[in-house]
Parts: sequence; C-alpha cells; structure tokens
Amino acid sequence: METAWFCLVAAMIAVYVILDGFDLGAGAVHLFVARTEEERRAVLASIGPVWDGNEVWLLAAGGTLFFAFPVLYASSFSGFYLPLMIVLWLLILRGIAVEFRNHVPSPVWHPFWDAVFSAASALLAIFFGAALGNVVRGVPLDRAGDFFLPLWTDFQAGPDAGILDWYTVLIALAALATLVVHGALWIALKTTGAIEERARRLAAGGCWVVAAAVLAITLFSFRIQPLLAESFSAHPWGYIFPAGALAGLTAAFLLNRAGRELGAFLSWSVFIGAMLASAAFGIYPDVLPATGDPALSLTIHNAAAAPYGLRVGILWFVPGMLLALGYFGYMYRNFRGKVGAQ
Repeated sequence: METAWFCLVAAMIAVYVILDGFDLGAGAVHLFVARTEEERRAVLASIGPVWDGNEVWLLAAGGTLFFAFPVLYASSFSGFYLPLMIVLWLLILRGIAVEFRNHVPSPVWHPFWDAVFSAASALLAIFFGAALGNVVRGVPLDRAGDFFLPLWTDFQAGPDAGILDWYTVLIALAALATLVVHGALWIALKTTGAIEERARRLAAGGCWVVAAAVLAITLFSFRIQPLLAESFSAHPWGYIFPAGALAGLTAAFLLNRAGRELGAFLSWSVFIGAMLASAAFGIYPDVLPATGDPALSLTIHNAAAAPYGLRVGILWFVPGMLLALGYFGYMYRNFRGKVGAQ
C-alpha cells in the first residue's frame, strides 16, 4: 500500500508540473515572444482560463502528501521553511500581477506587472527545480527526522551544503529551461502569426539547451546520489523512464520543426513526466534521502501513515480524482483551439 501511495503522490506532482508548468513557462517568456500590448494580451489569454485551475494540483499533491506520508510532510515543510515561504510569495505575485495589470490604463503600470509576472514565473521554475535537486541529493536528516538547511553555504554539494549548491542550481536552471520550452510550445499551440513563430523558434533552441542539461544532470546525479545506480541496477526495467524521456524530447523537437503544435506539446509533456518518473524510481524506496548516514533516510515505510488509513484513503481518493479529471477534461475541451479563433 505504501508503494501505491508513493506512485500516486509522484503522479500528482508530475501532473502539477506538466499542467502548471506550461503557464509558468508561458509567463517566463511572454515578454520575449510578445512585442506589443495586443500580443501580450493574447499570451495571457492562452493561459487565462486554465492557469489558476492548474495550481489546484499543487494543493492536491500537498494534501495527498500530508495524508499518505505525514512524517515526510512535517520534515520537509520545516526544513524547507524559507524556500517554501519564497514560493508562496512568488505564487501570490503571479496572481496579483495578472489581476492588477488591467486595472490602471497607464504606459508604466502594464509593463511593471508584466515584468513581475515574468520574473515570478521564472523564479518559481527555478525554486521548484532546486527543490527536486535537494530531494535527489539528500538532506542532513537527524535521528528525529528533522533537518535544517540555509539557503546556501559554499555552493559545494557536500555534507554542509545549503539549499542552493552547484548541483541544485544546475537542476534549477535545467528546470527553468524545460518549462520555458513547455510554455513556448503551449503558446505556439494556442496562438497564431508572429507570436506562434517566435514561440516555435524559442522552443527549437530550448530543446538543445535542455538536451545538454539532461546529459549533464544524468552524469552528475549518479555521482551525487549512489542510490540511483543501485535502483537502476537492481531493476533494469526502470530504464523505460529515461528512454521515454529521450523519446519525448526527440519527438517534441521534430514535431515542432514540422509545425505540429499539439504533437510537440504532448511529446514534451511525456518528456517532463518521464524525467520526474526517473527521479522517483531512482530514489525509491526513499522519499527523502539522508546525506551522511543512509539509515536515517525517510522511506515509504517509516514516513507513511498507518496501513488502515492508507487503505481507507484509496476509497476516497479514486472517486475524487475521477471527478477532478472529468472537470479538467471538460475545461480543456471547452477552451480548446487558438485564442484568436475563440
């Protein structure tokens, strides 16, 4: 049952990254692909009907994590308190930037909130990437399951590392590049004319950057976290996840060049999901590895809720997710098509 909930939590996080990831990426690049006020309105209109709904998956993933692995929830939310507060403020800034920009007809007001929206979106991608890097690298857990990390120390990925070191910064920048491409492919899917062309060019160039970053991350991750090599060696079938990521990246690049926007966007979504699945598979059965003494790591066994609660939770989780998926399917179907044609 613990393994089933581990997979469910990982899947919900992946769904959040895929859905909210494209509007984070669109927000990060909208100042570059849109040159006029009309073009910026078109970019915002492409994510306007769905972006706040996408963020619901962050709350759902957090709630599921709290239910299934309360020890992990308590440990991570206390140890990562500072970056979580930064993420909260960035989420607030994104929301008010979209809402405030049209309240005052001023040549200064609109560009200011556009810059806030773009910066907050990019920084959220960076902090989410750094969080993933910390989970893969591990944190200095003590015997009580607690830890504290400063924002940074000497930027070395050693026992005294902070939240930001060279490894987590590398993953943070790769996450930003990944979501930039994701957002550009979404903009290309939803817009026409010059915006679509700029977005497609940005996505094509970004694919090369992401490919190089993935290669570097793969090499360094196996050196930083020995658990990855152990997991893939013990269960070779797990290589299906990195293979799927490679296939998704390649297909997205080729389909984008061919002008097939929907196929490129869906292929990139497969790439993101497969990359996150590779990370989850690599650290399993740990949910938060410990640096120094692996025996102190939080696992699916010592961090999970009681077995009875997990069994009962499945009975509520399944119908709840079916309702949520039905709503999202209706919403995306209702707002399908180019924004200029709606």
